[in-house]
Amino acid sequence: MQSWAKQLLLGGDLSDKLQAPYEMDFEQKSELLTLPQAPGRIDKYKFVTKSRDKFPKPQHLHQDSAKGKALHAFANHELLAIEMMAATLLMFPHENDEHKKIKKGIIQAIQDEQKHLSLYIARMNELGFEFGDFHLNDFFWRQMGSIQNIHQYLAVMSLTFEAANLDFSYFYAQLFKEIGDEKTAAIMQTVYEDEISHVALGSHFLGRWKGDKKLWDYYQEILPWPITPARAKGLVFHADSRLQAGLDADFVDNLKNYRGDFQVTKRKQWEVDASLSS
Repeated sequence: MQSWAKQLLLGGDLSDKLQAPYEMDFEQKSELLTLPQAPGRIDKYKFVTKSRDKFPKPQHLHQDSAKGKALHAFANHELLAIEMMAATLLMFPHENDEHKKIKKGIIQAIQDEQKHLSLYIARMNELGFEFGDFHLNDFFWRQMGSIQNIHQYLAVMSLTFEAANLDFSYFYAQLFKEIGDEKTAAIMQTVYEDEISHVALGSHFLGRWKGDKKLWDYYQEILPWPITPARAKGLVFHADSRLQAGLDADFVDNLKNYRGDFQVTKRKQWEVDASLSS
C-alpha cells in the first residue's frame, strides 16, 4: 500500500496519479511520512497561486471554452483529492482494525476519484482541451497542513469538501442537462452518486467517535481552522444526499442554517435554490 500511495502523492505525471492499487499489505507497519510542501507534479500540472483563471459563470457554460475551463477545475479537485488521500494513507498509522477499515475506505474513494479524473479529462479532450491548459490552484492542498489526525481528515475531506461536492455536482448535473449537454451531465451525476459513499465514510466513523456529543458539535470541535462548516455547502443545498450518507437530521439542519464567511453560500441564488432542493 505504501509504495502505491507514494506513487500517487509524489509521482509527477497523470499515469502516476491514475495507477491502480497494488501491494495492499496492511500487515506491514506504517512508515509515517512527513507531509511534503506540495505533491509531485510535472511543470504542466504545478500550482499557480497568484494569477488564477476565474471559474465560468453558469450562463456561459453552453460555450465549449467555458465548459473546458469548468471541467479543468473539476479535474484538479479530483487530482487534489487523490493526492490528499494518498498523503493521509502515509501520514497516519493503521495499528488497529478500525484504522485499517478507514484506510480501505480511503483506497476505495481514491479509485472513485481516479475514475472521475479520467472522465473529466476525456470530456475535456473531446472539447479540444488538455489538463494543464488552465491554471491549477492549491487551496485544498494547503489545508493538509492543519490536519493532525484521522479524525480531522474525515472532518475536512469527508464532511466538508466532499459534502460540498454533493451540492456542486448535483447543481452542475442539472445545469448541463438543461443546456443539452447530456455527456457532461452524466459525468456530474456519476460524481454526485459516488460522493454519497465518500461522505458516508466520515459520517460512520465520526459518528462512532463522537461519544455523548452531537455529531454537529463534534464536527465543529475537530474541524481545523480556518475551515468552517460554510465550506461544506455549494451553490444549492441538497439535504437528501446527506441523509443518504448517514448524517442525522440535526446535523443536516444545522449545516443548512450555518452562516459563515464563504461567499458562495451568501449568494441570493443559494437562498432560492436551497429552499427548492432540500
